[in-house]
Amino acid sequence: MQGLHLTADLSECQCDTLWLINALRLLDRCVQEVTLAGLQAVSQLAHTFPATAQGPGGVTATVLLAESHLCVHTWPEQKGVTVDVYVCNFGGDQSGKAKQLMDALVALFAPQQVLRQALQRGSAPL
Repeated sequence: MQGLHLTADLSECQCDTLWLINALRLLDRCVQEVTLAGLQAVSQLAHTFPATAQGPGGVTATVLLAESHLCVHTWPEQKGVTVDVYVCNFGGDQSGKAKQLMDALVALFAPQQVLRQALQRGSAPL
């Protein structure tokens, strides 16, 4: 097994607030970006968390990929988002597609601060 696991912690997002609170809208956009990146969505799930005293609840949007997964979590009261993209590289290197997907989602949220990390998982095939 081998793959690339990308994460991004986004702060002070300047996007339309609907991207942070509308789970179905966000999920639809995630599936669209998955397709544009050349990856294959095989299932999807969205969840909206209840509002709190600080404001509307955040959302989680998850897309199960043939290549692995995408998961987005939002904190609208903090204008924060975390994005997780993992692709297995079994049968071919999907790293470029994962990076394209991550770049598109970071652009969507228009953060003022971004912390990106990349982790090579597993080992190269023998």
